[in-house]
Formats: sequence, structure tokens, C-alpha cells
Amino acid sequence: MTTPTTAPDSYYQRTGENSYKPTAQAQGAWHPDEQHFSPLGGLIVHAIDRYRADRHRADQQRADQRSDRPADGLALARISYDILGLIALDEFEITVETVRPGRTIELVEATVVVGGRAVVRARAWFLAQLDTAAVAGTHDEPLPAPEEFEPWAMDGVWGGGYISSVDVRHRVTAPGRAAAWISTPVELVAGEPSGPHASFVMLVDTANGIAVRQDPTEWMFPNTDLTIHFHRRPEGRWTGLDTSVSFGPAGHGVTSTVLHDVHGPVGRAEQILTVRPLNGS
Repeated sequence: MTTPTTAPDSYYQRTGENSYKPTAQAQGAWHPDEQHFSPLGGLIVHAIDRYRADRHRADQQRADQRSDRPADGLALARISYDILGLIALDEFEITVETVRPGRTIELVEATVVVGGRAVVRARAWFLAQLDTAAVAGTHDEPLPAPEEFEPWAMDGVWGGGYISSVDVRHRVTAPGRAAAWISTPVELVAGEPSGPHASFVMLVDTANGIAVRQDPTEWMFPNTDLTIHFHRRPEGRWTGLDTSVSFGPAGHGVTSTVLHDVHGPVGRAEQILTVRPLNGS
């Protein structure tokens, strides 16, 4: 395994057109030699944004010649990730392709490859943006502001460089039920600005660690997927998580989260869990 860079100001450094190297800040919580999925999830959105921007520029150049193609007004509405195995803390590539092109609806797929093996596949739906302010609404209640929550040293429960890098404000109401605000001073990719969705998404996978039902030194409950739906573009540096965790009787679980920015709810996230005792207990 390649030793990760120790640069403190980013989770990743670009090493090529489609390749990246994780820093120590991207280290996972379950195993010291793996990446935490949270920043990688954000990086995948960042790679998709970059791919679409490059393609849009090429389309605009052609449109300048033809004057018949409108500007891209699509926005991310859903992204789903399938985590295919342990994601080594090593250099990797992200490839992106358009599965279903369109002017009002588009589907894009991204694949993360480490050492020649696909470790994550993601699909993102982009939908046209229209003015629906007159009918906008949700039954999800806003979270109290971040300053109304208590600071929480999350690294007292979980290990790894990623957990140590985040600022968490936390409120627990029951085992498996909690809310938190999370932010980070760490850049996603060194020297590259990130869009609002990538900056928000890079903190969402943390949800599975804020509302634990059982002590993670006695039980494992890693997620094998993450699906995020947005009904509004997130804004600002805080990612709000209002999370409930359910364990079933046969080794499966679900982490369900209403997602917030400081202005209110922005969408939902779901994660399926494989639940198992540690050390055979």
C-alpha cells in the first residue's frame, strides 16, 4: 500500500487527470488501512461536476457554431453509491460517463478503481431547474442552529484521520437516535474549489457514526451503500444530520437521515448496514 500523504489541508491530492491520492485525513474509522467513505463520496461528486463542466464547455463551443443548444440548467437531485469492498488508503482513479444524456434529465455514472479493482460505483441523476417556489414545502422540521448544540469529540468514540478532522456539534435523544451539525476546515482536493453539493456530501456518510445503537468496540455496523436525495441545493459550511438507526433481527440495519443546511431541510439519505458482533461475542 502506498503511504498516504500527510498534507493537513486536504483529504485528497490530484495526481493525474482522473487520479487522486488520499491524505492521512481521509483515513477510515473501521480500519486504519482504508478510506472513510464520507470524503470519498464528496470527491465523486466533485469528479462528476468536473466531468460535466468540461463536457458543457465543449457543448457550448459547438453551440456557438450552431447557436441551437441551451445552457445546461440541470442540478443534482439524487446520487447513489454502492460500496463494493474495503477502499484501500491508496492512490485511485475515478472514471465518469454519461449513461442517459438529456436536456431536462440526465444520468451519470462514476466508478472508483483502486489497484485495478472497482471499489465504488455511483449513479447521479440531474434534473432541470424550474421556478417552483410558490409550491415549495416539506413536513421535515428544521434543526436548531449549530451553536445550540454541544461540541462533541467524535474521536473519543471513533478512530481514524477523517473523524479527527471534523467539527461536530451533537445531540443524542436515545440509542440510535441523534442529530448533529458537522463542518470541516479541510479542503476536499488540494488547491481545487468544490461546488456546494460536493462540499455538503463529503460529510453525509458520517451519519452512520453519530447515532449508534451499540458500542462500536463490541459491534460492527458498516454501511454497504449510501443514497442521497435532494429537493433543494445545500448552502453554507454546515451539514446537518437528523438521524435514526434501526437494527433488524437477522444482521441487517438501516441508517435514515433528514439532511439540513442552516436554512432548513435539503433532502434525505439512507444507508444499509451489515450488523455483526466483534470478536465472536
